[in-house]
Amino acid sequence: MEKKLYRVMNDKKLCGVCGGFAEYFSLDVNLVRAGWAILCCFAGAGVLAYIVCALVIPEKPENN
Repeated sequence: MEKKLYRVMNDKKLCGVCGGFAEYFSLDVNLVRAGWAILCCFAGAGVLAYIVCALVIPEKPENN
């Protein structure tokens, strides 16, 4: 089965990007959120990356 990156709707705080990355890489969502928060501390790179991911990554279909 082919893995695809989706934004998840069942484990989201803002747009579901961190939950999607955590599911895709089989990580704890809190680790992904902590990493994203650290990226935000470096000149806002994490904020821009999150916005781009939220716009580009599709939502996970209901039946998956």
